[in-house]
Amino acid sequence: MRSRAFTLIELVASIAILAVLMAFLLPALASARQSAHSAICLSNVRALGIAWQMYAADYDGRALPLAYTDREDIGSDDSVYWWGSLGDVSGVVDHTRGFISPYLDASLTDGSVYQCPSQPWGTYRPQGVTRGITSTYGYNGYYLTPEKTPGWNRTIGHRPWRRISDILEPSRLLVFADTLLSGDPPSNNALLDPPMLYRRNGRWRVNRAPTSCFRHARNKAGIGSLSSVRADGSAELTPARTSWIVDPLNAIGSIGTQNDPWYVPDWRDWE
Repeated sequence: MRSRAFTLIELVASIAILAVLMAFLLPALASARQSAHSAICLSNVRALGIAWQMYAADYDGRALPLAYTDREDIGSDDSVYWWGSLGDVSGVVDHTRGFISPYLDASLTDGSVYQCPSQPWGTYRPQGVTRGITSTYGYNGYYLTPEKTPGWNRTIGHRPWRRISDILEPSRLLVFADTLLSGDPPSNNALLDPPMLYRRNGRWRVNRAPTSCFRHARNKAGIGSLSSVRADGSAELTPARTSWIVDPLNAIGSIGTQNDPWYVPDWRDWE
């Protein structure tokens, strides 16, 4: 017996059915991919939080410094950040010199614990003279280690270097979180800056260039959720509100418009 071939009408109908099925499946697959990225990111920041706590346990409870940039502090010309040396003089990034490195079995590579899967290599302009991989997470040195937070230490360096036991509202204070710096293209940034910046004598101004990035499960307006780990070790996704976002294209803003409790819990008492 000879097999019966498809007619043109049947072939067109089959293609139409497949197209309809794909239209239903693609959003589900995209959602599944976003959920997987969010889960991996939460695992990453949770690991950073554990390493941060281990560092404090070895250093009399003192929080991990954000960066050492003075030669007398580090014994070399390269600046050293929490994730590794910047390579600003040597031209070579060295993650093993990072303050957190001894507590993490990871290197500075695409897809490592230092990289958010929703902000992969190639989607941002890497900072530093080497233009190499560093981190797409930011550290809250503004509150935790003001003296060792480049860019701001001249105005806030007089503030105390925190011990874990001194931290106010540890269940809400951000330690590490998704970060990005506005630009075309945007840049990664290892600093988690607050929505308001100190100007001296207890005065504050609005931060026009915040760094928190709400990049997970972004909606049509480009607004998603921020992945972060808190001082108590808990890791959470925080959905953004439209009023929090200052750069909709890159989903950059801050949790709220005030510094407490997420960034600088005691900011109203600063002098």
